[in-house]
Amino acid sequence: MDKEIEIQAAVFRRLLAHLDSRKDVQNIELMNLAGFCRNCFSKWTVAEAEKLGVNVDIETAREQVYGMPYSQWKEKHQLPATEEQMAKFNALNPPKNK
Repeated sequence: MDKEIEIQAAVFRRLLAHLDSRKDVQNIELMNLAGFCRNCFSKWTVAEAEKLGVNVDIETAREQVYGMPYSQWKEKHQLPATEEQMAKFNALNPPKNK
């Protein structure tokens, strides 16, 4: 089991490194194609840490995922979503009833 966890952790680090090498791939594109993005990894990190009784705040998780503060990453690499991207996102993610 220890090796399995090590392998999974290594694969996750490799995935983050791959996403880091593809800063041209925007989060909205990931969301529209795969249903998750870099921000999802950050939120999942916080949620899984919480299950283990560990407090990880969202900004710390984002910095782990993005390799820099999220605000800095957005400024350097995030482009505005196009109308087409937002229309697809909204079609795939309709508002939930309250």
